[in-house]
Amino acid sequence: MKRRLLAISMAALMVAGVFAGCGSSDNSADGGNAQTTTEGEEAVDVSIGTCIYKFDDTFMTGVRNNMEAKAKELGAEISIMDSQNKQPTQNEQVDGFITKGVTALAVNPVDRTAAGPIVEKAKAEDLPVVFINREPEAEVMQSYDKVWYVGAKAEESGTMSGEIIAEYWNAHPEADKNGDGVLQYIMITGEPGHQDATLRTEYSVKAITDAGIKVEEIANDTAKWDKVQATDLTKALISSKGIDSIEAIICNNDDMALGAIEALKAEGYNTGDATKYIPVVGVDATAPALEAMANGSLLGTVLNDGENQGIAATNIAVAASQGKEISKDTIGYDVTDGKYVWIPYVKVTADNYQDFQ
Repeated sequence: MKRRLLAISMAALMVAGVFAGCGSSDNSADGGNAQTTTEGEEAVDVSIGTCIYKFDDTFMTGVRNNMEAKAKELGAEISIMDSQNKQPTQNEQVDGFITKGVTALAVNPVDRTAAGPIVEKAKAEDLPVVFINREPEAEVMQSYDKVWYVGAKAEESGTMSGEIIAEYWNAHPEADKNGDGVLQYIMITGEPGHQDATLRTEYSVKAITDAGIKVEEIANDTAKWDKVQATDLTKALISSKGIDSIEAIICNNDDMALGAIEALKAEGYNTGDATKYIPVVGVDATAPALEAMANGSLLGTVLNDGENQGIAATNIAVAASQGKEISKDTIGYDVTDGKYVWIPYVKVTADNYQDFQ
């Protein structure tokens, strides 16, 4: 099934009364770069103030583009602002949206531990708030009846990443470069403290060991989700550890996986020569990652469904603005414990990556 068909099938679950309109307008809000769009008739009184931790994150770009598109379809106004990876900037943006009089907030936190003060601000104004991709702590989620979270269970993505590596190892005896029966790997993580980084790291290794494979971690360091940082980190690790000691590279997201591949290519690896190949996995199934799978430089990835995360977050913000109960009937997605919308991950390998291009 093609990716667009997946989106269509999910859209078919949406409740009656959602209609597409036409026309758009863009403008900037105070405090940073913003994109504002209105279209349609169904939610003309809805205004969603949205903060994204940084615009140059490939995955979150997909989420915000789908939020914008869904808001157009529903006829809601949405202002999307770049928090530039600075929590104080995001806090100021939230204050600005509240002053402006938005009917809902949608926030991808710079720091998930900073969600509490944002919730307190929203609660003081009786304003719905939807957190995206970075899950606030449980006590924060329970502190207000108009707060929701849209994301995916990070342990699923970690498990799938590890399974991809395990399947490759078992199918390719030559992957054991030193013949010791132990998989020597490098782990490149997202930012410290981020629940996705922690769980993807833990569960990817667990999946490999659960497959009966002995492992040895020869390096573990953060590139903070960033491709350039991952390239520099991998180059440094190749220099210090030696490329012949590396039998796999596990990355918490695709941007970092692609950065690692750039460093490998500089050494003549992962360019098409089967004798000079190190398996690399990522998470997100971004377009650049799928291109890397097509040329054989990336072993696999895991679809982090930004399309449906963006749609679900927007549907919640609109429904909550209209005073509706947040349920599958009103937003088109299952709601767990009245607060959580979990979008499933999908394993992406050489067998199915074309379905997602």
